[in-house]
Amino acid sequence: MMSNPTIEELLEISPCECSEGLLVEQFISPNIHQMWSPMPRIAGPAFTVKCGEGDHLSLHAAIYRAKAGDVIVVEAGLDYANVGGNVCAIAKQRGVVAMVIDGFIRDIAEIREAQFPIYARGVMPKPGAKEQIFPLNQPIQCGGATVNAGDYIVADEEGIAVIPKDKLTEVYKLAKARTDKDASMNLADWKVQHSKKVESKLQELGYFD
Repeated sequence: MMSNPTIEELLEISPCECSEGLLVEQFISPNIHQMWSPMPRIAGPAFTVKCGEGDHLSLHAAIYRAKAGDVIVVEAGLDYANVGGNVCAIAKQRGVVAMVIDGFIRDIAEIREAQFPIYARGVMPKPGAKEQIFPLNQPIQCGGATVNAGDYIVADEEGIAVIPKDKLTEVYKLAKARTDKDASMNLADWKVQHSKKVESKLQELGYFD
């Protein structure tokens, strides 16, 4: 029985290859995207956070509770900034790999200078309040995807995959096989295979030109 892949192994596969073993519902909306470029690919277990409307206390508490190696994933309101440069700097100091926020951020220049990977919907100068707290590491919704604590996040410029923790090995094996297959073919080989597949499907559908 294959053991779970390491983070280093997960970093060798992209969200595109992860799609071999995931439904579309397991990809976070592309409206949540890299906030600076080029950002490195990131991978790690999800530390989940829910913020109240117009409030970011849960997220600010989470940066002191997440473990090194975690990816903080946030269900947030859409009216205010949830984090800024100092919060991201502290998160990075504590070993947090990245943040994925269904909401807005600010101080993007500071975050970019610190090279802290962050995905969000955009920037908003006005910060939220600190008056509401929700239990941490509960199931959340982020960009249309359900994220549970301990699910694995693999993200880069192609998008954000949410891999259920009990399917990690299965998804990795499929993704790695696709990665290796693509690496073994040059464009000419790929074209031959692709053309055969397309023409076969056209004939199956009764299309002749």
